[in-house]
Amino acid sequence: MTEQAKSVNPLIADLDQEAIREVLRRNYIGSLAFMAHKAPYVLPVTYYYDEASNSLLSYSMEGHKIASIREHPAVAVGVYEMDTPVTWRSVLVHGRFKELSQIDAKSGLHRFTEGIRALLKQEGVEGEQFIRDFSSKAMGVGTPLVYRIVIDTWSGKYRKN
Repeated sequence: MTEQAKSVNPLIADLDQEAIREVLRRNYIGSLAFMAHKAPYVLPVTYYYDEASNSLLSYSMEGHKIASIREHPAVAVGVYEMDTPVTWRSVLVHGRFKELSQIDAKSGLHRFTEGIRALLKQEGVEGEQFIRDFSSKAMGVGTPLVYRIVIDTWSGKYRKN
């Protein structure tokens, strides 16, 4: 980045590694970017940041998204926090899709569910009904496919006060 580009907006700064982790820990909704049919797609996903494996855990039903990501496993996830229009943080994760199976899928789905439950409890929301309601996939027919996005790189920005 040139010196001129850095000085365009002196109110925007890089998040350090721990601040990036904190943004990922505090949130559970992100924007998943992937390639499909020679075009970029961006869809909201529910995720859980699994710090032990440095990955994002999620699940989905079979469909367009999963078929496309299997074909092109390089993905990105954007996570955003906005306190006010002038106070925000954003994280961009680049990683690789990895489908989980058998015991790994069961364990991953358990970690995902428990992690989301803990985050919701911190927000003052309890109960299984809300966990089912926030994800329409839980109400669908069939078995969800559990996957992780193995983090290759990440970066983060925030707006200074």
